[in-house]
Amino acid sequence: MARRDQAFAAYVAQRRPQLYRAAVLLCGDPHRAEDVVQAALTKLYVAWHRVERADSVDAYVRRSLVNSHLDEHRRPWRREVPDSDDVPDSSVPAAPVEDNDALFAALRELPVGQRRIVVLRHYWGLSVEETAADLGISAGTVKSQTSAALAALRTLLATEPSEGAH
Repeated sequence: MARRDQAFAAYVAQRRPQLYRAAVLLCGDPHRAEDVVQAALTKLYVAWHRVERADSVDAYVRRSLVNSHLDEHRRPWRREVPDSDDVPDSSVPAAPVEDNDALFAALRELPVGQRRIVVLRHYWGLSVEETAADLGISAGTVKSQTSAALAALRTLLATEPSEGAH
């Protein structure tokens, strides 16, 4: 059991920063991202003995992260509108991509499904087939949703904010 815990702890220590950044991109909120990562890592720990032997730990964690985000997104209390005093700080921790406020804001404008595909394809660097397998959708859907998402991002990023806006 100790070796299992050591192997799991080593994996988490190596991958947790990347998982967190991906979750922030998926969720648009660092606090929710933390919850999503915790849920995914909990699922991983429970299945560690099986997943570790299967040469697919990263694929399992990616899929678990996306599914945990989907579970969080579906929770009824997420639909409640918080009081203005309860709104969490949505600033993103320093990281090269996430520091770009315009890109981060544009990603939040994408529909959840397209955001997941963009994160898996362009943040994780997965192929169309790997993304399709992780999300349980067809390769054609990945291609069409990627195209639509990138077109939307180009449009959103091309618009200049008005001079009075900050």
